[in-house]
Amino acid sequence: QVQLVESGGGLVQAGGSLRLSCTISGSTFNIDTIGWYRQAPGKQRELVASISSGGSTGYQDSVKGRFTISRDNAKNTVYLQMNSLKPEDTAVYYCNARSVADNYWGQGTQVTVSS
Repeated sequence: QVQLVESGGGLVQAGGSLRLSCTISGSTFNIDTIGWYRQAPGKQRELVASISSGGSTGYQDSVKGRFTISRDNAKNTVYLQMNSLKPEDTAVYYCNARSVADNYWGQGTQVTVSS
């Protein structure tokens, strides 16, 4: 089993920054990709950014140049640095860990961007 715990959400004004953290514990040796997803009220959950075990990253077009995903393997933590936040970034942000056979989710952390 793999456990994911997100932190770092909160309320910020437009143009501000937040850094989300996802701490991963348990049987992590099969985990290939860690992703940050978000879900706004009334909308489907969407992939925001991902990072592979090899360090390759990918981003949704709407966050490119503003968000950065990174990982600290020594701390078993994946970060999402979010800069130049916009009201449309408001959502619950979820950390996801994926292997060939399994898919794990954290409990989510709320990010609210005021205009």
